[in-house]
Amino acid sequence: MAATVSLSSTFDTHPHHHHHHIAHFKPRHAPYFNTLLPKPKHPLPLQHKSGCYRLVLPLFSSSDSPSSTSSFFQDPLRTGRFLSNEELEKLRILENFRYSHEFEFGSMWVRVMRAEEIDITANLLAESFAVSLLLPIAYVKLLAYLVKQYLIEKRALMPHTATLVGFYKGVDGGEEEEQLAGTVEVSFNKRGANASPPTPTPPKNSPYICNMTVREPLRRRGIGWNLLKASEELISQMSLMRDIYLHCRMIDVAPFNMYTKAGYKIVKTDSILILLALQRRKHLMCKKLPVLDDPSEIYLSGPDEALHE
Repeated sequence: MAATVSLSSTFDTHPHHHHHHIAHFKPRHAPYFNTLLPKPKHPLPLQHKSGCYRLVLPLFSSSDSPSSTSSFFQDPLRTGRFLSNEELEKLRILENFRYSHEFEFGSMWVRVMRAEEIDITANLLAESFAVSLLLPIAYVKLLAYLVKQYLIEKRALMPHTATLVGFYKGVDGGEEEEQLAGTVEVSFNKRGANASPPTPTPPKNSPYICNMTVREPLRRRGIGWNLLKASEELISQMSLMRDIYLHCRMIDVAPFNMYTKAGYKIVKTDSILILLALQRRKHLMCKKLPVLDDPSEIYLSGPDEALHE
């Protein structure tokens, strides 16, 4: 289950499905490693005179090393942006976010992607997109490079957006090592959204879920279902907006059924004229989250959860 990559108007020609959302990879800098990673003159965060803004580095996890502060300052993806106190608090929410689920034959957990996981996440997305676009294996590395640039750029926009990664560990047939099972991207407002979103265009400031994919051998186990649930839980903590949007191609029957069971409804569909741009027609779907005192109370009802991707 993967998104449909949109590198140019000539793509999106595969007739098959396994695709949830519309990927929109248009890095602003290509290449932009040097421009994205400025070398600060000060080794420590800068405190603004008003006390309202501080220079901070991207998200780190307290479990990354014995010294959380040290790993935070050593993160190579420092943005050099001034963040408000509200943004700092939301970064802390992203840092602490954890979602877990126990299956009959395994377990999975979801959290925000770390810097050292960009490569494996980009490879997972690139492999899925390559299959959907019928690209030769030789193009996977190039596609992975483009996806990596996109992930780096999106990570620099935290806390307005976040890429989640899901890990799975099976218990059937003995102990198995945990492995990256899937990923999904969530934007919380217009600052975290793509500049040119797919059509039909969702409201600019509403939370949006996209680029969901599950590793092929692990599909049909409920991983996609739980990635969706994790996304909703995080949105409920990060945004006051209750309407969540996502795209689903008309040919993708299985994902559409999953979204429908999860409570998403079609609000708009691409015109048939979109076919002239060699793109598949898509539904824009929306779900209104309930207002809950405890965001963990969110439950995506639906029969036979394990049959979903």
